[in-house]
Amino acid sequence: MSGDAMTDSGGHDHLTSWREREASLYRVFPYGGLALGTVLALVAPAPRALATAPTLAIALAAGCWVAWFITLHPGWQSRRGLMTVYYAGLLAFAAVLVAANPWYGFFAWVGYTHAFPVLRTRWRIAGVVTTATLVATSQGGGLSVVTSHLPLWLVLVLFNLVVAGSLSWFAMVAEQEDARRKRLMAELGEANRQLTETVRENAGLHAQLLNQAREAGVLDERQRMAREIHDTLAQGLTGIITQLEAAEQTRDRSADWRRHVDNALALARESLTEARRSVRAVRPETLETARLPDALVELGGRWSALNGVRADVATTGTPRPLHPEVEVTLLRAAQEALANVARHAAASRVGLTLSYMTDRVTLDVRDDGTGFDVTGQPVPREPGGGYGLTAMRQRVTQVGGEVAVESEPGSGTAISASVPALPGGAG
Repeated sequence: MSGDAMTDSGGHDHLTSWREREASLYRVFPYGGLALGTVLALVAPAPRALATAPTLAIALAAGCWVAWFITLHPGWQSRRGLMTVYYAGLLAFAAVLVAANPWYGFFAWVGYTHAFPVLRTRWRIAGVVTTATLVATSQGGGLSVVTSHLPLWLVLVLFNLVVAGSLSWFAMVAEQEDARRKRLMAELGEANRQLTETVRENAGLHAQLLNQAREAGVLDERQRMAREIHDTLAQGLTGIITQLEAAEQTRDRSADWRRHVDNALALARESLTEARRSVRAVRPETLETARLPDALVELGGRWSALNGVRADVATTGTPRPLHPEVEVTLLRAAQEALANVARHAAASRVGLTLSYMTDRVTLDVRDDGTGFDVTGQPVPREPGGGYGLTAMRQRVTQVGGEVAVESEPGSGTAISASVPALPGGAG
């Protein structure tokens, strides 16, 4: 990229230098042609030439014409209409001088060099043809060649037209190439400007995306910790409070009081262990040592012993290892559903069914409790504002699953959590 840029820069500098030299020659040529024609007219007068004094006067007028339009007012070159007037005057002076003395063909030749800078494209051909005619007349010895040697004059005109036409064609090609180069440079400059703006915008967008990703990561971690705290500390503390309240009510009965206190201590130890594992984002201990169906059986047995409600756990289909996050989600869903039954349902029986299907795994939790109006209050709220089924829905949705709740007052409640059967390692 840098090498190409250096090449382009070098070519552009070379072209600029050539344009500057061309502009200098463009201004010098008319005076050189006039001077050379005048010197030759004085040193070697042509036959039937005009007298010296009028010829010099015309040459001086031609020089003043060029000086006024080209030397004294260089900015007029961009004014095409004014330059057309100048060029017409230049050819008129050249025609008069060639008629006065053929040596001024050197001045007439300037018509070639000035046609391109000052004339529009459609006028250049006329300018070149006129200049070729004047130069041919000069080469033939003046106006007499037209009357006495017409074929020779026509040959000279044709020759000059071929030469001038060839040079003009190359000049037009060069001009078109120069225009194309300028257009490409302008487009490249615009592309570079847009690229710079795009890079600047991308840098800002990249910083914005980093901030959003950082904020999203913080939010995800907060939500994870909120769910884990609810699934471990909140449920554990609720169970401990329930057991201690039961112990308070049975303190006159030593055996029942001791059982409730022991249950509260066991819940406290289990909750502390699970809280520590949640902080380290480690799987629940039951899934570390057993498969998901066995972990649900163990969960149902502990819950039944604590709450005095029968809990039946069944598995359908062929159990297979699932992705750790999927198994954690189903276990936490079962914990949440049983916690809701203990807090709200006043049920006498609960059934948990884990169903393995081809591409999905579903956990159904049904109770025969009081139920509630799904249309009026779809999510039973916990004391203090509740997190309950909201946490379950968030967990299940995060792994691509969905939660359905069915219930009617007096007819119990059914909660179904269905998740993709993402495969995992050996269980």
